[in-house]
Amino acid sequence: NKWIKNMEKESGLDIIKLSDKDFLRTLENGVRFGRAVLLENIAESLDAALEPLLLKQTFKQGGSEVIKIGDNIIPYHPDFRFYMTTKMRNPHYPPEVSVKVSLLNFFVTSEGLEEQLLGTTVTQERPDLANLKSQLVVSNAKMKKELKDLEDKILFMLSNSQGNILDDEELINTLAQSKVTSNEISAKVAEAEQTERQIDETRELYRPVANRASVLFFCISDLALVDPMYQYSLAWFIN
Repeated sequence: NKWIKNMEKESGLDIIKLSDKDFLRTLENGVRFGRAVLLENIAESLDAALEPLLLKQTFKQGGSEVIKIGDNIIPYHPDFRFYMTTKMRNPHYPPEVSVKVSLLNFFVTSEGLEEQLLGTTVTQERPDLANLKSQLVVSNAKMKKELKDLEDKILFMLSNSQGNILDDEELINTLAQSKVTSNEISAKVAEAEQTERQIDETRELYRPVANRASVLFFCISDLALVDPMYQYSLAWFIN
């Protein structure tokens, strides 16, 4: 939910639940005005009123694209976006539902959680390494972009050069300067990558901690199978 809310923050997001009395009216307004709508906490079965939306059963009426929701015919705006989320840990949707939607599983995997907890552990134990690695990632990306910009500039000048290339003094000077700059950037990138590898070797020393923490989280998550009241979020676990 947080990812969807951040993604649609600028354009605006209407949040509804099937238990809301006016959820269909909010949904209709989203369709009519091209807003994003998030339907939270769905179960494994869906309301029949959502069927036309999921199948995108639009048709033409009076020269406009419309869709029927319940008993109402609503103008269908092309910018309309519809999201549905569930709190169920491992939902099983029948094939007739799966073919109507794009299913995304945001539940954390053991390997993914281990990497996340490794970063958290290193940040706590060696904040200097964590900061240096972040700076190197940004620096490497910036330098590689500079190399790409240089290549694009050279290609542009070559494609737009007229007459004998050897007589184009500006192009010759640019090529010479670009070669020097490119060599300098390449050297810096190689040095930064070497430093990053050394940092990663040090980070790996904390791998056993991250691995055990990951196993512990999944053990705690399985407590919900004993009793539904034992449900804990990843944010709670990390903090």
